[in-house]
Amino acid sequence: MILQLFKKKKEFSLERTYPAPIATVWDAWTKAEMLQQWWGPKGTFVPECRIDARVGGDVYVVMEAGEGMGKYAGTRWPMAGTFTRVDPVTRMTYDARSWTEGQEATSTIEHTNDITLTERDEQTTLTLDVTITRIGDKARMAAFGMKMGYKAQLDKLAEQLPALRD
Repeated sequence: MILQLFKKKKEFSLERTYPAPIATVWDAWTKAEMLQQWWGPKGTFVPECRIDARVGGDVYVVMEAGEGMGKYAGTRWPMAGTFTRVDPVTRMTYDARSWTEGQEATSTIEHTNDITLTERDEQTTLTLDVTITRIGDKARMAAFGMKMGYKAQLDKLAEQLPALRD
């Protein structure tokens, strides 16, 4: 049954409203030093990050498991992508591939992330649409868990936004 789920494209959407101006949320996604503060679920950190938020620019983020992640501690999950759409402070889209370091041939997940921001009453609503287009042979469970990982990541952004505004 699970294998059948991955024969077609996998798509999901998430939405969060943050008590922050749209420019702050945009910067949290497009400035490397800010993204490093919240990217990834709890127990992970970002030792490497580059973002060139323009059409044709790249995004490169390495998420690493911390000590609290038991047997996964030290595992690194790079993501490399290219921006295909950038409408400053309102929308960005990038095509990316994510993998487990040292296992790129079998663990790569190819995906498109489309982020839309809207502001109302000094609150910003973020909509994240993810389309997974290819899943490596050993990445099926990772792809299956991506939605939960993104949910945790967006929660972490909510926790970090007050500090990012200062």
